[in-house]
Amino acid sequence: MIVAPDKFKGSLTAGQVAAHIAAGLRRERPDLPVVTIPVADGGDGTVEAMVASGFSGLQTAVTGPVGNRVVAAFAMRGDTAVIELAEASGLRRLPDRPTPLTARTASSFGTGELIRTAVSRGARRIVLGLGGSACTDGGAGMLTALGARLLDDDGEQLPPGGVALQRLARIDTSGLMRVQITVASDVDNPLLGPRGAAHVYGGQKGAGSDDIEALERGLTRFAEIAARDHFVDKAERPGAGAAGGVGFAALAFLGARTEPGIEIILRHLEFGDRLAGARLVITGEGCLDRQTLHGKAPIGVARAAVAAGVPVLAVSGQRLLTRDVLRRFGFQDAFALTDIEPDPQLCIANADALLEQLAAQIAGTRLGELPARTTN
Repeated sequence: MIVAPDKFKGSLTAGQVAAHIAAGLRRERPDLPVVTIPVADGGDGTVEAMVASGFSGLQTAVTGPVGNRVVAAFAMRGDTAVIELAEASGLRRLPDRPTPLTARTASSFGTGELIRTAVSRGARRIVLGLGGSACTDGGAGMLTALGARLLDDDGEQLPPGGVALQRLARIDTSGLMRVQITVASDVDNPLLGPRGAAHVYGGQKGAGSDDIEALERGLTRFAEIAARDHFVDKAERPGAGAAGGVGFAALAFLGARTEPGIEIILRHLEFGDRLAGARLVITGEGCLDRQTLHGKAPIGVARAAVAAGVPVLAVSGQRLLTRDVLRRFGFQDAFALTDIEPDPQLCIANADALLEQLAAQIAGTRLGELPARTTN
């Protein structure tokens, strides 16, 4: 049996979820062989999930989103590094709550520093997870850390942040580091417009209406100069608006390609090979809702399991989708902690014990004659 969940946000990491599900299964079936493979979809928790699944975890000090120093982690195996933007440039890296000032000045510079560090340690391929960013700088900070220069009319380097891009006159990429990057994200927003980085995500980063318009003007200028001088027109590409426009910089200047995060992660975890001989897969996340259906980790796991002919169950904190809907996406059944404890806040507070209880119930009622030995 394979247990391959994402995190339960605000409660347990993916590795902890997998461990508690496995413990509950073994409580009822001590002889049951269980393989835990924590997963992620490129967002917050991706590095941690990769480390829990066998990648090496490394740390380095980088520049946080508003110039503060932070210690950020990334994962490596062989010549592949998995980097999570939120580790260096995320909202959780702000010294305090987001404000209009941080929204205007936050930078992705630390993410570029993480990429440089990974390359210095032997990485030749970068998987870049985008999500949870504090910045709306179009990836300008990341490019600067990688050797580009974003200059004003006087030839001076622009200060950090998306608003400063309004004064952009020239982008010098002569010193830009080149590295193979795959962007892992389920965001399909373009860079600009009502569905773009500033208008959709600026508010949650502390921006007011005037700040959002200033950020939009900065991103527009960035896209115009990129198209005029470098003949790259990626602003309308799905995913260009991911992580405050970092997706745009990766596509336009680093030659990145994009894939759904969960598909990249499963490939690097060799999940398809590890399904051979499995009799059941259990996956899940904190809340199974409409967002789950748009390429989140449980859907990716279910697709891979179904393709391999392996039945799959879902476990979550809350289940806001009907079983009929989930069956259309390959799940045989779905269970939630709220099936045991109706109060969602108590589920969050006691997720570890409730997960073990729920898994034990699944082992006792749903596993039937599952053999005590598999080929995993």
